[in-house]
Amino acid sequence: MNKISISLALAVSFFTANAQDPVVMEINGKPVLKSEFEAVYKKNSGKDVQNNTKSVKEYVDLFSLFKSKVFEAESLGLDTLTSFKNELSGYRRQLAAPYLTDKSTNDNLLHEAYDRLKTEVRASHILVRLPETALPKDTMEAYTRILLVRKAILGTMPTSAEIANYDKLLKNSTEVFYALKRKDSTIYKQKLNSIKNLADNYKAAGTDKFQDIALKTSDDPSVVDNKGDLNYFSALDMVYPFENAAYNTKIGDVSDVIKSKFGYHILKVYDKRAARGEITAEHIMAKFSKESTPDEKNNARKKIDELYTKLKAGSNFEDLARQFSDDNQTKDRGGLLQPFKSGRLPKEFEDAAFAIAKDGDYSQVVESPYGYHIIKRVSLKTVPPFDEIKNELKTRVNRDSRNQMGRSALIAKVKKENNFKENLKNRDELAKVVDSTYLKSTWKADNAKKLGNKEIFNLAGKSYTQMDFAKYLESQMTFRSPTDVVELMKSMYPNWVNEEVIKYEDSQLDKKYVDYKNLLREYRDGILLFDLTDQKVWSKAVRDSLGLNEYYNKNKNNYLWDERADVTTYKCLNEKIANDVRKQLKANKTEKEIVELINKSSQLNLSVENVTYLKGENKNVDANWKQGVAEKNSINDADKKVMVIVVNKISPKTPKTLGECRGLVTADYQNYLETEWINYLKNKYKVKVNEDVLNSIK
Repeated sequence: MNKISISLALAVSFFTANAQDPVVMEINGKPVLKSEFEAVYKKNSGKDVQNNTKSVKEYVDLFSLFKSKVFEAESLGLDTLTSFKNELSGYRRQLAAPYLTDKSTNDNLLHEAYDRLKTEVRASHILVRLPETALPKDTMEAYTRILLVRKAILGTMPTSAEIANYDKLLKNSTEVFYALKRKDSTIYKQKLNSIKNLADNYKAAGTDKFQDIALKTSDDPSVVDNKGDLNYFSALDMVYPFENAAYNTKIGDVSDVIKSKFGYHILKVYDKRAARGEITAEHIMAKFSKESTPDEKNNARKKIDELYTKLKAGSNFEDLARQFSDDNQTKDRGGLLQPFKSGRLPKEFEDAAFAIAKDGDYSQVVESPYGYHIIKRVSLKTVPPFDEIKNELKTRVNRDSRNQMGRSALIAKVKKENNFKENLKNRDELAKVVDSTYLKSTWKADNAKKLGNKEIFNLAGKSYTQMDFAKYLESQMTFRSPTDVVELMKSMYPNWVNEEVIKYEDSQLDKKYVDYKNLLREYRDGILLFDLTDQKVWSKAVRDSLGLNEYYNKNKNNYLWDERADVTTYKCLNEKIANDVRKQLKANKTEKEIVELINKSSQLNLSVENVTYLKGENKNVDANWKQGVAEKNSINDADKKVMVIVVNKISPKTPKTLGECRGLVTADYQNYLETEWINYLKNKYKVKVNEDVLNSIK
């Protein structure tokens, strides 16, 4: 049983009392406000139920019983248990997540993503890798490098001064600085030469200078195979900054520099087209590879041609795939592939698949880098209407990197609404106490005490101090490569600020959003009610073996076996064998003797089953519901074998043992315990209703 469903079934909500919100009832002296009861009642009565006085009064019992259970759980201290707090905390994080982002920003991003799903973009890119936690000096080196590469692609080669400036930045970057200290100049030379040689590479480049220079300058490992070509892609296929640039760059143009979590990019857009949708397809493959000899490739071609001929002659596609396809991952499924969109598989394969006119048709032989294929279209889905995929799309957008935009917008909004002010001078003063021990993970926040704990920023009147930041720095401490500690500290500052702003907003959610407050209360009470019911009813019924036995003994006549028959069924290959079995039965031969005799010539002649059937379980047995050999043979629907049915014994209704009906007895015992428990609660928690207030609820 779901813990939350109990609570949600009642949808209990709690509201703050005010002068216009009278008490509708008291439970053991604890007031329940009209707004609370009314909201619960209306939510649970539904649109098709009339809100009349009678139904309102009937709901009082259900509501008061639920509240009594919650009060009982609290009285037992279940809300103080660590397990309860941890579980509620988990639910709270889930509930809070949609509120900790800017709704209008997210709505715009949602519609933007949907509109972009209708278009596919083909682009190539160049990447200069940069960690998200990079220091300013490393950021400057990477940005300068990608900027010089972009200018070169557009025809402006780096000047001597620009190369000298980049050389300076490169030598000061963390990786190169410490590599040179180790007398290792490999990385330094590689990066510097990638810039110094841009002019030569530009001259040597072919028609597509972007892809040729990508091969020489990009940090993307796949560039060796694809020269940066990403094929076609659509919304939510790439990180958002990259996707955004691709859709906003004209065909044939090179984008501005793009920053993503991977580093800096530039891209060139080659084409934009209407989205082809998502296709489900099957294929038969004759495999070859780059390493295959001409003969091996030729044999693969002969194989696929033979299979194509069989298809044209009427052979079943899926059967051929299972028997002959070289794709071991799909052959057992008749060649069935996972649904795919553009950009997922080799271009040759995709183009052929999407070119198939209708479901059930198959392609001619197609060559890809992996082999020869015949492709069958199973189904093709175009982009559905917005309302149809809204929820799915919302989930994907929330998981996508663009979700950070909604979070950033919320942070900016909270700062503005709560008079955010900062003093970076006091932040920078921490440089006096944050030393190289931080890199060794031995630094202590207490080192900052000597600074006087000055305010670094203020939000909603609350001061966030040097000690607060020092504690954050200590919490994030880990062994790090040698670097500038002051720059590292400064780079971590925005994350701390953002986390604290979000924490503040999180603390205000129940004050700002009634629906959030109510839903959180529902989850809280649902967990309590589940834990209490488990303690008093469900687990108790399982653990209380003495109580269960006593309950069974008092009520064993409620657990009876229906009339049942012990049956031996002789399953015969044909009528002749069935008649031979009948002769042997008349001669009083045993089951073993009959089997040995009949199967002497073949083990396929006869098999025997011994089963106990309740009346109604087997139509053939029901038709012969009396002790002895059935007068007529029966036919087994599954395998069409001829059956000789022998009813050995018919037993009357008898009580089941506890072992035979434990599950049913346990369920009934739980119901019994719950009834006793409810009577206890009703006696303990007295309900006093304000009839005038109750009657005012419509």
